[in-house]
Amino acid sequence: MSEIFILTKRKDAVVVLTLNRPEKLNALSPELLEELADKLEELNRDEKIRVCILTGGPKVFAAGADIDSMAKAGAVDIYVRNTRSLWQRIWSVDKPLIAAVNGVAFGGGCELAMSCDLIVAGITARFGQPEIKLGIMPGAGGTQRLTRAMGPYKAMELVLTGEPITAQQAFDLGLVNRVVADDKVLEEAFALANLIAERPPIAVRLARQAVRFGVERTLLEGLELERRNYRMLYDTDDQKEGMAAFLEKRQPKFKGH
Repeated sequence: MSEIFILTKRKDAVVVLTLNRPEKLNALSPELLEELADKLEELNRDEKIRVCILTGGPKVFAAGADIDSMAKAGAVDIYVRNTRSLWQRIWSVDKPLIAAVNGVAFGGGCELAMSCDLIVAGITARFGQPEIKLGIMPGAGGTQRLTRAMGPYKAMELVLTGEPITAQQAFDLGLVNRVVADDKVLEEAFALANLIAERPPIAVRLARQAVRFGVERTLLEGLELERRNYRMLYDTDDQKEGMAAFLEKRQPKFKGH
């Protein structure tokens, strides 16, 4: 049997999708992203579903991209892999999506949480874009969505240092909607989902569309620039050194070329 990367559980008008790659801390491989996009599109067509919740389980949301598959890639490899199309499919789903975050949401995991409409976080959850430590930069919306959520100065700090922030800091900066006890995250996400599910679905969908349009009117241009620069970094020595050091569990030695 092929591996199942996304588990689904339905309760009335709400569906919980759980990332299911625990041995890799839910690293976002292309296979996982494709299965997530397939599931979301399937649920998007189901008129009985009003809201989706996305979680990684009680221990971790998602630790980022799958570095094993990226460390030796070149810019053309990343272009051909075209994971952007998978992210675009996820972003294009027009039903409300709530991220229920326990543990870390780093790199692509943070970008996936930010792709959702609302974020509920456990008190010990952490958010960050550590790509700079690997010799690259965020490539799935991080530079654009962080800036829109918390402003350019704090977003710049997170992107350029790669250091994480706590759930409470994320809440204070406007990135997270609610912070609760770790064992109450899914319960709180359900409460929020059920509240939205009680609202008129067409009005919810159109209101959500209006909010997103207002925020993202120039986002696509930013994403194109981000993606171009992201790909270019795969032709640098620092990218190779950063990912090699990560896999070899040592400190990288960046040389600026």
